[in-house]
Amino acid sequence: MVSLFITALAILFVVGIGLYFWQKSVPDNSERVLPPNAGFRGLFGEDSSSNEQERKRLAIAEHQQEAALLIDRARNGDRAALGEAHKTGDADLYDRVLNELVQGTDSDANLLSLMSFITQNELPVNSRLAKAVVASWQKSPNRSATTKALHFAALSNNADLYRETVEQALELWREGKLTGMSAIELRALFEGEFWILSSPSRRSGAGFILKRTLANARRELEATIVRSPRVSEGDQSKEGPP
Repeated sequence: MVSLFITALAILFVVGIGLYFWQKSVPDNSERVLPPNAGFRGLFGEDSSSNEQERKRLAIAEHQQEAALLIDRARNGDRAALGEAHKTGDADLYDRVLNELVQGTDSDANLLSLMSFITQNELPVNSRLAKAVVASWQKSPNRSATTKALHFAALSNNADLYRETVEQALELWREGKLTGMSAIELRALFEGEFWILSSPSRRSGAGFILKRTLANARRELEATIVRSPRVSEGDQSKEGPP
């Protein structure tokens, strides 16, 4: 019995080994299928990168066409083009449109009208417009024009331009040509408009020089106020240069 049992185990062992090697020798006819590439569009599908480049090209062409139309409208005096240029978010295009409008102002009245349009619509001021305002102010440096010149110079966010305007105003005041503006008012105007400049502009190298200019102007104007202690608030507009 024991010999029969051992023989049966041996037969089962041999059969098991045979089955193992037989299954291993059978070829695997099943194909290994990989998932398709995420960007695959078939043999005749369109290339997504080419489509994206084409869309960008069309967008650029459309923007250039719109820019040309806005500039042409501004050249013909259409101020509404300025607001539309601002809405595009293209700062360079906005400057070009505004420059065309400034160039088209052939009188102080037209320039004042453009200034009012920009102020009412809360649109940015660039250096070209601010310089035009300052040039107009120098012809008639009264109190109102002085306020506007300094305000627009500050709105341009150009620290050098604002410093130059402050220096010009101070020189006109010394010469007695800045009518209707007292030392106290001029000092307050200088310092108040300074804060319209952006923080980066105030912290720049040009901003540092501007701060020194304002400090010197403050000392000069305060010295005048100290030397004229009896001048009342109502008579301060009559103050002359130091």
